[in-house]
Amino acid sequence: MNKIGFIGMGNMALAIAGGFIGSGKIKGSDIFAYAPNQEKLRKNAEKLGFNAEESLIQLCNKCDTVIVACKPYQIKDVLSDCSSALKGKALISVAAGWVHSAFQAILGDDVRIQCIMPNTPALVGEGVMLFEKESTLTKEELSCAKELFSALGIVEELPTNLMGIGGAISGCGPAFMDLIMEAYADAAVKYGIARPTAYKLVAQTMLGSAKLQQVTGNHPGVLKDAVCSPNGTTIRGVDALEKKCLRGALISSIDAIMDYKAK
Repeated sequence: MNKIGFIGMGNMALAIAGGFIGSGKIKGSDIFAYAPNQEKLRKNAEKLGFNAEESLIQLCNKCDTVIVACKPYQIKDVLSDCSSALKGKALISVAAGWVHSAFQAILGDDVRIQCIMPNTPALVGEGVMLFEKESTLTKEELSCAKELFSALGIVEELPTNLMGIGGAISGCGPAFMDLIMEAYADAAVKYGIARPTAYKLVAQTMLGSAKLQQVTGNHPGVLKDAVCSPNGTTIRGVDALEKKCLRGALISSIDAIMDYKAK
């Protein structure tokens, strides 16, 4: 992966390109991008140090690896415009809902394909990069891709049939975490803490709790028990959440996503 091209340069693509450059694993001069909004593209190119291209074909001709980062509904039209220029190249998709077989049906065996599902915390280097296990990248290309994307967070590989639930958890999950943060911040404000301080306290508490589980490897229930003293305040809060069926509600949020995807 000597030269990488981005089709589309929205927030996620900017995070990915910035992560690649910031990691020092690839130079900005070896990254190329095309997007319809040329003015915005050029501004971002100047900011990060990558190359702005004026056409899809021009982009594909200059790169050995192309990252599809446009909107999912735009992909068919994009591929129809540049499929011939992609022959013999590696294609990496970060578009939600697209899997290896969907690209292969359009591009055939002339393009090596890898689908990845990132999430928004990649913007701060704390994302989840789900790699679809079905891949036609070479062994060397796959290893290089995983190394590059690890600059944005953790890399996990899932079989195709689990990409949907994986995406529901890591892709949609940040919105659910945000709801929880907002609710606890509202509670803090209700009892007198200023809004900025409330967000800071809640966000750090969530971040710290997640980090504690990652570092210790302890079951979340064990960590919860360590905070719950007999006849104490925390166990009363846990009891209140259980009475409101918090865990059932959280699982139902994933059921709603999976039911929608199944239609």
